[in-house]
Amino acid sequence: MKTFSIKTDPLTSEEYLEVYLRGRQVLNDPFLNKGTAFNEDERLSLGLSGLLRSCISDIETQRARNYAMYSRTEGDIEKYIFLQALLNRNETLFYDLLCHHLTEMLPIVYTPTVGQACTMFSHITREYRGIYISPDTIANIDSIFSEVSLPDVRLIVVTDGERILGLGDLGSDGMGIPVGKINLYVAAGGLHPACCLPICLDVGTNNERLLNDPLYTGHRKTRMDGAEYDEFIERFVLGVKRNFPNALLQWEDFAKNKAFRLLERYSERILSFDDDIQGTGAVALSALMTAMRIRKERFRDQKFLVIGMGQAGIGIASNIYAMLLEEGASAEEARSRVLGCDLPGLLMEDSPELNRYQEPFAQRRSAVAGWKLASPGTISHLDVLRNAKPTVLIGVTASAGLFSAEVLAEMAKNHDQPVIFALSNPTSRSECTAEEVARATKGRGLMAAGSPFPPFECEGRRITTSQVNNMFIFPGLGLGALVSNATKITPGMFLAASKALSGMVREEQVAQRMLLPDLNDIRHVAAVVAKAVACVARDSGLGRLLSDEEYERVITKAQWQPRYYPFRAGDKFMI
Repeated sequence: MKTFSIKTDPLTSEEYLEVYLRGRQVLNDPFLNKGTAFNEDERLSLGLSGLLRSCISDIETQRARNYAMYSRTEGDIEKYIFLQALLNRNETLFYDLLCHHLTEMLPIVYTPTVGQACTMFSHITREYRGIYISPDTIANIDSIFSEVSLPDVRLIVVTDGERILGLGDLGSDGMGIPVGKINLYVAAGGLHPACCLPICLDVGTNNERLLNDPLYTGHRKTRMDGAEYDEFIERFVLGVKRNFPNALLQWEDFAKNKAFRLLERYSERILSFDDDIQGTGAVALSALMTAMRIRKERFRDQKFLVIGMGQAGIGIASNIYAMLLEEGASAEEARSRVLGCDLPGLLMEDSPELNRYQEPFAQRRSAVAGWKLASPGTISHLDVLRNAKPTVLIGVTASAGLFSAEVLAEMAKNHDQPVIFALSNPTSRSECTAEEVARATKGRGLMAAGSPFPPFECEGRRITTSQVNNMFIFPGLGLGALVSNATKITPGMFLAASKALSGMVREEQVAQRMLLPDLNDIRHVAAVVAKAVACVARDSGLGRLLSDEEYERVITKAQWQPRYYPFRAGDKFMI
C-alpha cells in the first residue's frame, strides 16, 4: 500500500513527493509529516487547513525546538523514548536532529542505551515500527510485505532476537536493534529512510522472564528450533526475494549456532551479510591495521589472543588469519599466531567442544608442550598469556571485568605498546575500562572498546579511546553494495572496507594513538568505504562497470540529507 512516490518534474527537474493521503492521514505518517513546515499550498492541496497552527516553521527552527526539549529530558532511557517518539512522529526531523548531534545521541539510539531499551521494550514501546513475522503469520508473508508503504525497499535489517548484544534471548523485544541499525544506516551512511525496513522474526523466546511477563507483547511460546525453524527462515527469504528483489538483507543478532549456518546457506542466494560476524571482524581488523601502523610492525610480528570464539570472535580471528596470509605467512604459521579461547579454555585440535567454525584456530598439542599450567588439563587465558606471550589481546565475551589487573599486567610485560581490545557491549559487559588499561600500561597500551568511554588524563596526556563500532563499516558497505548493484557480498569487499577505513586515520590522529577515525567524520567515512566496496564489486565482475570517479559521483548523490521535499497531491488515493 504505497502512500507516496518520489518523482522528478520533467520541466524543472525538481524532486518532489506525490502523496496519496489526505488530512490527518498525512500527519499520522511519520515520513510524510512535516508538522509546522507544511507551506500554504501543501496545506490546501492535502486537506491540512485547520489541522495545523498558522505559523510556518523551517526545519532548523523545528530542530532547535526539539533539541531544547531533548536537553531537558533526564535519564538515558527517557531520552531514548523521546527520540523514538520523534522518529514515529516526524522521520525527517528525527534524522536532521540526529545528524546534527550524532556523537551526543549515538549512545542513546544505539549502544549502550539500546541494550537497556531492549530489555524493557514491551514496557516502553509507544508505537510499532517495521514488520513482525511470527509462525502464525508466515503463511501470509506476501500479503504482509504488500502492505509496506515504502516506495522501494532496498535494505532490510532482520533479527530473531535470540542474541541481543551481550544480553541474550530477548524475543521480539530485540526489535530495538534493527530499528537502531537503520537509524545508523540513514544518519551515518546516508541511505534514504524510505528504502529501509526493520524486521523481527518473532519465533518465540526461551527467556522465562519474558514468558512470565504479562506485559510482554511477543509470541508467547518457547523458541522455534530445528527443521521447523529452518523452514520458517526459508519461507521468509523467499518472501523477501519475491517482494523486494533488489534489497540487501543484513542478519543481525542471531545465536551463534544459527548465524554461521544462515550466512553459509544464503550468502550465494540473496545479497546478504551478517554484521556480528563480518562487520565486527572488519572494523576490528581496521583498528588492528592502525595499531600496526603506530607500532611500525607487521601482523606476522604478533601473537593474537582472541577470547570469546562466537560470531564476533571468529569473525575477528578470520580476518587476522587472512591478513597473515596476505603478508606471506603459511597456513600453519597463521594458525599458530591466532590463539582462540572459549569457555573451556584454549581451543585445541582435540577439544570435544570444538565446532567446525572454530577448527581453523585450534592449536596443535605439540604447540603447548612444555607449557606451565595453573591447573593441569585446562589451559586458561591466563596460561596462554604467561606461556604464549601474546602482544594483542581481544575480548568479545560479554564478561565484565574479565581483563583483570593480573591480565593487564601480563600484557604490559609482553610488549611496550600492548594492543588490548575490550569489545563487549553494552558498557556494563565490557571486559575492562580504558582507564584500567592506561593504568596497567602507564599510558602505553593501544586500547579500543566496543562501547564508548569518555576521554581522560593519564601520564600527563589526554587519552581518547577508539570505539570499535560496526557503524564504521556496515553503512558504507551497504551503500557500496547497493549503488554498484552487487549480486553478492564477498570477503574481498570487507577487506577493502577495512583498509579504506584504517587509511582514513590521519597522521595527527595516529600521533594521539587513535585507531579509528573521528565519529564526526562518519558520513565521509561511509562514502570512502562505499567506494572501496563498489570498486571491488566492479573489479570482481559482480557490480556495475563505472569508473572510480563515476562511483564517487553516484555515492555522493545517493547520500540522502534530511530535508523536506515539496509535496504534490496525487491524482489517486491509495488509502
